Amino acid sequence: MTDAFPVTIYHNPDCGTSRNALAMIRAAGYHPTVIDYRTIGWTRPQLEELFAAMSATPREAMREKGTPAAELGLLEGASDEAIIAAMLEYPILVNRPIVVTPKGTRLCRPSEVVLNLLENRPTSFTKEDGEVVTL
Repeated sequence: MTDAFPVTIYHNPDCGTSRNALAMIRAAGYHPTVIDYRTIGWTRPQLEELFAAMSATPREAMREKGTPAAELGLLEGASDEAIIAAMLEYPILVNRPIVVTPKGTRLCRPSEVVLNLLENRPTSFTKEDGEVVTL
């Protein structure tokens, strides 16, 4: 299914939401391209393209919890340029997971948002915390 309907997930394996989204993609029969953005980092064109595709600003795509956002002074009054520069230096500042398919690009929080980006869906899915997502 990957060639006919490519799925890419910008993934953080330490994040439950990201793990659930990836598991839903796989449960639907897809073999996604999984990018651990924390280890490979981001490029400016890549971030700008993702933000444009999501119709999101850098601030909207920034993760605050568990990141150095506050220490870097990014929570109030920081420009988009300052936020992007920080994201390039600290990849963890980009919220996750971001999923890209032919149906669009979205920040998949909560994880079941990913289902709107897939042609095929699993009949049901149980998240790590035991919550059952029915479709």
